[in-house]
Amino acid sequence: MATITAAPRKPAPPGILTSRAVRKLAILAVAAAILAPIAATQWSGATWPGALTVDVSEPLGRASDWIIDNRDSHPLFLYFFGHVSNIVVIAVRAVYLALLAVGWAGVTAIGALVAWRVADVKLALGTAAAFLACGLLGMWVPTMQTLALMVVAVLASVAVGALLGLAAGLSDRMDRVLRPVLDTMQVLPAFAYLLPVVLVFGIGVPAAVLATVVYAAPPMARLTSLGLRGADKEVLEAVESLGTTSRQRLLTARIPLARKELLLGVNQTIMMALSMAVIASVIGAGGLGDRVYQALASVDVGAALAAGIPIVLLAVVLDRVTGAAGERLGESGKSPVTWLYALVVAAAVALAGRLAGFLDWPDGWELNIAEPVNRAVDWMTAHLYSGVPVVGGTADWAAHFTSWVLNPLRDGLQWLPWWSVLLIVAALAWLIGTWRTALTAVLAMAAIGVLGVWKPSLDTLSQVLAAVAVTLVIGFATGVAAARSDRFERLLRPVLDVFQTMPQFVYLIPVVALFGVGRAPAVAAAVVYALPAVVRITAQGLRQVDPAAMESARSLGATSGQQLRQVQLPLARPALLLAVNQGVVLVLAVVIIGGLVGGGALGYQVVFGLAQGDLATGLVAGAAIVCLGLMLDRVTQPTERRTTKKGA
Repeated sequence: MATITAAPRKPAPPGILTSRAVRKLAILAVAAAILAPIAATQWSGATWPGALTVDVSEPLGRASDWIIDNRDSHPLFLYFFGHVSNIVVIAVRAVYLALLAVGWAGVTAIGALVAWRVADVKLALGTAAAFLACGLLGMWVPTMQTLALMVVAVLASVAVGALLGLAAGLSDRMDRVLRPVLDTMQVLPAFAYLLPVVLVFGIGVPAAVLATVVYAAPPMARLTSLGLRGADKEVLEAVESLGTTSRQRLLTARIPLARKELLLGVNQTIMMALSMAVIASVIGAGGLGDRVYQALASVDVGAALAAGIPIVLLAVVLDRVTGAAGERLGESGKSPVTWLYALVVAAAVALAGRLAGFLDWPDGWELNIAEPVNRAVDWMTAHLYSGVPVVGGTADWAAHFTSWVLNPLRDGLQWLPWWSVLLIVAALAWLIGTWRTALTAVLAMAAIGVLGVWKPSLDTLSQVLAAVAVTLVIGFATGVAAARSDRFERLLRPVLDVFQTMPQFVYLIPVVALFGVGRAPAVAAAVVYALPAVVRITAQGLRQVDPAAMESARSLGATSGQQLRQVQLPLARPALLLAVNQGVVLVLAVVIIGGLVGGGALGYQVVFGLAQGDLATGLVAGAAIVCLGLMLDRVTQPTERRTTKKGA
C-alpha cells in the first residue's frame, strides 16, 4: 500500500495538540482551579443555583395582562396595530378572492405560463401537474388560502428585507448594527416568533403574516447587502467618473450588478415564508398548514399526508421557478412579446374556465388517499411497529434509542455541575474560535440558567446532540459517496432537492407514522431535515479540493482511501465545519417543533405558552432557545481571526 511522503505538508490547522490550543486549555484549567471551588462552595449542587436566577414571570405576566386589557382601547393598538391588521386582512382576502375568481383552470394556466416564460416547457408541465395534483388531492381551496397568505407575506418580506439590506449595503455602521440582529433571527426557531405577535394581533391571519415577515425578511436583507457590497469596483469607478450622483450610481450600477443576489434573496425568502406560513397554522393561518396541524393533533397520518403533499409541491414549484429566473437573468431568452402571448393565453383560459363553470375544483375529480394511507399505517403498526423478529419494530427502535441514547445523555448533562457545563462550553468555543467567541457562548449558556430553565434546556441540548451525531455520521458518509461518484450524485440530487424544499412541519408526518410520539420521533424528524444541507456542503467541499493536490497524490501511488483521508478531508476542513454548523442550526429548529409530537423540554414550553397565551412561559422558553442556538452556533463556527491574528 503506497503512502504519500514526497509532497510537502502544510502546517496542521489549530487543534488540541498544537501549542496554541495547549495554552488555551492551560489558561482555562487555571481559571477552573480558582473559580470551581468557589462556585462549588457558594452554590453546591448540579443544577443552576436558585440564587443566580431572575424571575421574569411576574413582569412578563403584567406586560401580557396590559396588552390583553388594552388591545381594544389603547391608541397604539387602535391607530397603528389595528390599521396594520386591517391592511393585512384586506390584502390577503383580495388575493384569495382573485385566485378563486380566476378559477382552478386559470391559476394552473398562469402558473404554467410563468414557468415556461422564465424557464422551459419541462418546468411549465411540472408546474401544471403540481397544481392539478393539489386539486386531485381535494386541497384546492386550502392551497389557494396558503398561496394568498404567501403572496402578501413574501411581498412584505421582500420589501422589508430589501430596505434593511440597502441600508446595510450602503452603510458600514448600519451593517454592524444589523448583523447581530440578523444572526439572532437566524438561530431563533420559527416557533419562538409566534407568541409575541399573537399577543399583539390575536389569533388569525394578521399574526400569521407578521410572524412570517419577521422570519422570512433576514435572507433578503443579507443577500441584498452582499450583492451591493460585492459590486464590481471597476464598474462603480467608471460610473462615478462620469459625474453621477450616489443615487444614480445606486440605480444604474449597484442594483443592476446585484440582480442575481437579489433574486436569490427572493428565492430564499419564498422558501422561508412558506415554511413559516405552514407553522403559523397553529395561530390561525388556515390553509394547508391548518389541515396538517389538525391531522397531526388527531394522529390522522392519511389526512396529514394529503395536505402535506401539496405543501411540498408548492415549495418545489416556487423554488424551481424563482431559481430558474435567477439563473437565466441576463441571458438572451424569450422576447418580451412572449409575455403578451402568455398573458393572452392565460386570460383566455381563465375566461373559458369561467364560462364553462370551472371555477371550483369538481368534487368528482378528487382522490381520497387518506383511507389507503391510514390502512397502510395500520398495517405498519400491526406488522412493523413492534414485534418484528430479530430486528424489532420501529417502536422498539424508538424506545431503545430513547433508553440507550437520549436518557443517558440527558441525565449525564443534568448530572454535571452547572459550572462544569460552562467550562466545557468555554473550552470548545475557545479552541475553535477566539476568546470573544468563548465569552459569547458562555454568556449565552449562563443566560439560560439566569432565566430559570436550566434543566429543560439541557434536555433540549441532549436531543440536539444526539440528532447532530446521527446526522453527521449519515451526512458525511453520503456526502463522501456523492463526491466520489458522479452517478450516485445525479441520483441523489432530486431526492435532496425535494427534502430541502419541504417545510419543517411536513417532516413530522412520516416520523409520527413510524415511531409514534415522543423524543425519538422529534430527533428522527430533525435528522431528516438537516441531512440534505450536510450532504450537499460535504460533497461540494470535497469536490472543490485543489485538483493539483489530488493529481499529486495519484502520481505518488496513493490509493483512493488514502487520497480521501490524507488530501480531501484535510483540505475540505472548512466545508466540513460549515456542514457541522448548519447541521446544528437546522437540527435545533426541528427539535423545538418536536414539542408538538412529544419532544418535551423547551419545545413543549413554547407550545404550552402558545396554547395557553402564557407570555412568561413561552417567551422565556423562546429566549432560552435563542441562547442555546447562539451557543451552539459559536461552538461550531470557526472564525477567521483564529488563523490570521495572534493571541486568539
